[in-house]
Amino acid sequence: MRKSSVIVLLLLGFVLFASPQAASAAGSAWAVIDAENGRLLKGENEHQPLPIASLTKMWTAYTFLESQSESQETIISKEAASAEGSSIYLEYGSAMQTDDLLYGLMLRSGNDAAQALAEHAGGSVEGFVHLMNEKAQSHGLEQTYFTNPSGLHDDRHLSSAYDTAKMLYYAMENPKFRKIATTTNYPFETEHGKNSWQNKHRLLLSEPTAIAGKTGFTKVAGRTLATYFEKDGKSVIVVTLNNGDDWKVHKHLSQQAFSEYQNHTIAKKGRYQIFPHMTAKLDTPIKLLVSKEEKKHLSNVLQIPQTEETQKKGFWSIYLDTEPIKTVAVDIETEK
Repeated sequence: MRKSSVIVLLLLGFVLFASPQAASAAGSAWAVIDAENGRLLKGENEHQPLPIASLTKMWTAYTFLESQSESQETIISKEAASAEGSSIYLEYGSAMQTDDLLYGLMLRSGNDAAQALAEHAGGSVEGFVHLMNEKAQSHGLEQTYFTNPSGLHDDRHLSSAYDTAKMLYYAMENPKFRKIATTTNYPFETEHGKNSWQNKHRLLLSEPTAIAGKTGFTKVAGRTLATYFEKDGKSVIVVTLNNGDDWKVHKHLSQQAFSEYQNHTIAKKGRYQIFPHMTAKLDTPIKLLVSKEEKKHLSNVLQIPQTEETQKKGFWSIYLDTEPIKTVAVDIETEK
């Protein structure tokens, strides 16, 4: 049995520490986060609300998938067929499977697909946008507000580089979204015959470590890009807003993150003796992506509810200085 090296708190509630907010200026921004837990690794102006253009569609797809489990047929409305901007050329009155619309949304950035999906799941575009904002709020995306499902410019339709990276982080936890977002070419069939869509995200076709993502552009937002990278058991998400050299920047930031951050096992799977009469059982190892410098500032806190039960749940938290960066549940056993 391992001896513990954690700080133990006997609590009725649990201690919360506020994370610092970064000050920033308008214009462009970028963020790199750990794709395993959403932790910000690096960034510049990462909390500044900015237009994100079609990166919006990641949240459109995620909101739709969380509200609709099975593919369904939907009839394309006149409004959807005539939607402004990028298009997959839907025809008014035609029938489409919602799965096909999701691939058209993510791979080809169809604004008409966004409109059709919003009408199908929300009853109206306004109803669906309300669902998008509700879900953003429930996921803690504090710098995010949507006015439409496609990313067309509106002065109120904003997010930050960090929030947008978190959108992809949360969405990739949905298996169906992951399947769609990692697809490079999607064959499908309509009444007019066979067709296929190739993913617009160039890095997914040319960079082996890039496995998912979304492109975006409007005149106001500039070029926006989100990419999910995996290499040697590590995964990071990179988002750039208003960056004209985004393909090159994404490759550079991901390579830099993979070089500077290593997978570190904080605690191995097993039983840990907390007190002579109390043990904590960790079912899986606790691992984190950390730099060499950060590794020196890590600490463990075990939070134990103060009850008389012999078996209860506690929470093992990893702190970087005073900031909690990962928390897992543990079984606490007490001998009487």
